[in-house]
Amino acid sequence: MRFKKIGTLLSVLLLHSMAFASVESSLMGLKTVLIGSILPTFAVMGLGFAAFSFFTGNPNSKQHLQYAVIGSVILFGAQSIVDLISRVVR
Repeated sequence: MRFKKIGTLLSVLLLHSMAFASVESSLMGLKTVLIGSILPTFAVMGLGFAAFSFFTGNPNSKQHLQYAVIGSVILFGAQSIVDLISRVVR
């Protein structure tokens, strides 16, 4: 019973702050997190994997390197791509 009251109190406190959030601001926050930290991390990890593949002599290393470079260009250029799409839509 006690845990149920604590859970209810926590959910009311958390939902209260989320009640004033709009969908647009939530999506902007998600975009900021994705473009700012997550996507560049994946790009660096892909380049690291391609480099490791190249140095270990993997026969598919050239293909890994091509995919990593193309993916890095897309991921590091994601902000420009999003800005271009938003300008075209408006």
